[in-house]
Amino acid sequence: MDLLIATGNAGKVREFRDMLGESRFGWRDLSHFAGEPPIEETGRTFRANACLKASTHARRHHFWTLADDSGLEVDALGGKPGVTSARWAEINGTGRGDADNNAMLLRQLENVPDDHRAARFVCVLALADPDGRVILTARDTVEGRILRAPRGSNGFGYDPLFLIGNLGRTMAELEPEEKHQISHRGKALRRLRHLMERAGLV
Repeated sequence: MDLLIATGNAGKVREFRDMLGESRFGWRDLSHFAGEPPIEETGRTFRANACLKASTHARRHHFWTLADDSGLEVDALGGKPGVTSARWAEINGTGRGDADNNAMLLRQLENVPDDHRAARFVCVLALADPDGRVILTARDTVEGRILRAPRGSNGFGYDPLFLIGNLGRTMAELEPEEKHQISHRGKALRRLRHLMERAGLV
């Protein structure tokens, strides 16, 4: 099966390929289709956005397409940044990209005590057939809390700020194999792979 990963995020592409199996599929991602118009993520939930991206890209390119929508929910911010995690600094007028997103989050939580900084990463995956019909979805999370300064050099996004309590390390302090075992995306991908196997798709 040729499988299109509906993202241009190199970190996500690497994780998908690592966890679903490098040799199982003919892999493509959005870097193969440079210049196409971006999809406006108008959904109010992670699932809605994942389905929107999977379905739209499948119809555009006529491949089986796997999309994810994922982000960070912080309890002290009422579940934000949520579906706007990747654009959090931009939305708040303080820049764009991972470093600016992290800096914005730290400013917003500056006066929040350590025991009220609970957060979770959420990932929803959607698999669409080449006609754009969403066939399978999977969702999972990982719980943690937000530190006051970044730690670690692995991962991407909010990983350096996200402390996994039972490990005492941030997502960015984990080696890829460790991260895949406990991360929201890793757990959701294993759930989806199981569903794909049951459906006879792999």
